[in-house]
Amino acid sequence: MQFKNPELLYALFLLVIPILIHLFQLRRFQKVQFTNVKFLKSVKLQTRKSSQLKKWITLLTRMLLLASAIIAFAQPFIPNTEDFNEAQETVIYLDNSFSMEAKGSNGTLLNEAIQDIINTLPEDETISLFTNDKTFRNTTVKALKNDLIQLTHSPTQLNYDAAYRKGKQLFSNQGAATRNLVLVSDFQQKGNLLNFEADYTVQLKLVQPKSTLVSNISIDSIYVSNSTSETLDLKVIVSNEVKPIDNVTISLFNADVLLTKSAVDIDKEAEATFTIPNNKVINGKLMIDDAGLQYDNAFYFNINNKPKIKVLAINETADDSFLNRIYTEDEFDFKSFKLNALNFNLIPQQNLIVLNELDNISNALKTALIAFINDGGKLLIIPSDKIDLNSYNQTLKNLNISVFTKQNTNEKRITSINYNHPLLANAFYSKVTNFQYPKVDKSYRFSSNSNTVLSYDDGSPFLVGNSNTYAFSSALNSDNSNFKNSQLIIPVLYNLGLQSLKLSKLYYTIGQPNSIAIQTSIGQDDILTLDSDDTSVIPLQKTYSKSVVLETEDFPNTAGILKVKNKENVLERLSFNYNRTESNLSYYDLKTLANTDVESSLETTINNIKSNTNVNALWKWFIIFALAFLIVEMLLLKYLK
Repeated sequence: MQFKNPELLYALFLLVIPILIHLFQLRRFQKVQFTNVKFLKSVKLQTRKSSQLKKWITLLTRMLLLASAIIAFAQPFIPNTEDFNEAQETVIYLDNSFSMEAKGSNGTLLNEAIQDIINTLPEDETISLFTNDKTFRNTTVKALKNDLIQLTHSPTQLNYDAAYRKGKQLFSNQGAATRNLVLVSDFQQKGNLLNFEADYTVQLKLVQPKSTLVSNISIDSIYVSNSTSETLDLKVIVSNEVKPIDNVTISLFNADVLLTKSAVDIDKEAEATFTIPNNKVINGKLMIDDAGLQYDNAFYFNINNKPKIKVLAINETADDSFLNRIYTEDEFDFKSFKLNALNFNLIPQQNLIVLNELDNISNALKTALIAFINDGGKLLIIPSDKIDLNSYNQTLKNLNISVFTKQNTNEKRITSINYNHPLLANAFYSKVTNFQYPKVDKSYRFSSNSNTVLSYDDGSPFLVGNSNTYAFSSALNSDNSNFKNSQLIIPVLYNLGLQSLKLSKLYYTIGQPNSIAIQTSIGQDDILTLDSDDTSVIPLQKTYSKSVVLETEDFPNTAGILKVKNKENVLERLSFNYNRTESNLSYYDLKTLANTDVESSLETTINNIKSNTNVNALWKWFIIFALAFLIVEMLLLKYLK
């Protein structure tokens, strides 16, 4: 038996008072005997004995009455569990990621957990609760109720270790209290083993509600598989979890206008191809009808107007007709100038500059090219077969690319392609193994083999490049090389031209760092905004002469299409989609974890916590005892002679 107010038990010392009073009343007096009452001696003696018994019984009754009253005020109880601790502190992590949209026995898994909190916890109980994107510290269920009802799903999720650590930080410094940390999640498998660091100061309780979903279809990704001057082939990847499904309809919209539909059978993954007009603005949305998770049933993308890519060739005596055939006027704005007729004011306006077999790079040209590169432009250097090494190497060194060492006059063949280099990452549908090896007669050796794109049969580089500058090791004129007639030249130079114009992608992923180049020139005090129907945000941005690069991560947090605006002028539109990692229906088996309590219902877990504070209260019984002893005392005084 334990007491809520044990300090009141000191009042039991007051039981000494009736004892002292009783002893005071039993003082011996001097006896005076009278002869005329001697016959009453025997009667007196009997009466005195009865009176003494009455007094002792009355004393005992009063002491029991007083003791029962004191014990009742001390509130005795018997705990229901061995782990009883009246002081309890509870912190709840409520996973509101998209995987918690899965259906349970009574609605979505998230709504089930919310209802358990509202219906099971007392309204005035103080708790701390946090989700993936919100934190409520030291609040009550009553104050939290509206926030819980309006709680939405978060596009990002804390990993489980981070949730565990954050939960422990929300506890107070109340040392005597039992700390209950409740993690409510479907515990979707994330690839790593689930493991929580042992901490015996915290009672870790895991709640894993069970989903009734047997399958989930999601639009995983899209990309352009083929492009012509007239059309684009848009390939859609659709994935499926657990149960194969036939005849799944995929609808393609431009804004709210239905363009076309396609049906696919899905086992684990399926592809669908849509052919759409090229050079037409598309505010696209792909839709599927699936009863599983809802967040991954829509996919947004954008095809904006493509400005022509500006390419400038600077020549001396070499022929540049091969460049004119690659950089055609339907996609490129190609200009060619002799070095002695070059207008340097044209350089900052270009996307790609080609130095076509110059013998010497002057200091003025070097300075202009460095400024051009720093402003986001791309440069291709094709040396002549009789260059001024010093002028070239000064330029290459300033552009952070390998310098030339010496000229080699032995014939070499170009045999190796670095498919992992960013320039060629998407240039070929498959690895080219049977092409005719181009040759060069004279070439320069680079000081380093780093950043190699194409290489000779001896492993030395033919073409090297970093993020903004590329350089060949030899002249490409017909007298020195047949590379211009090779099947390699078109994908290499064409892809270089495309990459020189930093266009926005088809879509971006929410919650990931995105760098988005907007091709525009703005005033010194102008800024670009990202606008939805009800929100306007100024993202981080870097301004260049021909473009503005936007940096996004925390915004937006809702999938859809946003406008990029300069004041009221809409420059283009960007699409953002949720990360598809939440579409996975594989979950951890929590039974393998040690030192944790695992339940499938938050209600059960809350009741278990409450049971550790429940007691069998005994104070009412002691009140009854006190009343009973009071009645006994009254009866004794009235009827016992």
